[in-house]
Amino acid sequence: MMTHDPVELVPYDPQWPEAFRRIRDRLLVLLPQALSIDHIGSTSISGMSAKPLIDIDIVLPGLGHIEDATDVLLAEGYEPRGNRYDDEVWAFLSRGSVPRERVYLCLLGNGTHRNRLAFRDYLIMHPQAAADYAALKHRLAAEFRMDGNRYTAHKREFVDAIVARGLTGDD
Repeated sequence: MMTHDPVELVPYDPQWPEAFRRIRDRLLVLLPQALSIDHIGSTSISGMSAKPLIDIDIVLPGLGHIEDATDVLLAEGYEPRGNRYDDEVWAFLSRGSVPRERVYLCLLGNGTHRNRLAFRDYLIMHPQAAADYAALKHRLAAEFRMDGNRYTAHKREFVDAIVARGLTGDD
């Protein structure tokens, strides 16, 4: 039987942006081919409660760069988490860092990356939508405390609606 970490949300930590900048600067040295390194997820939204985990998208110029970047991340102690979302997004987790880091390698023009930025930017610009998302996360974290997959799945409808608004510019 596989055990799972509990879904644990913590209050926003004003140190998260600085932690991201520190991680980004290190990753830029390790992966100079990266076109961008973006802070995504709830820790990128000021005031948002979140799992204490910095989510980062690393955009690479093409498929040929994935293997080299993977080798670098593995050498740095990141655990591979597979190709995610059926969209050529490769996930890695660094459990030893504080805060923990989840890094995604994706290609230029990747739809998942585009959607993550749209979601993040919409919530930053729309505080009521961010508050609604925070309330949903807290309710789901209580309901699915030991089931991160269901916690995430039950956020999907809300996330998809926000992404659609973010991509079309609707308020």
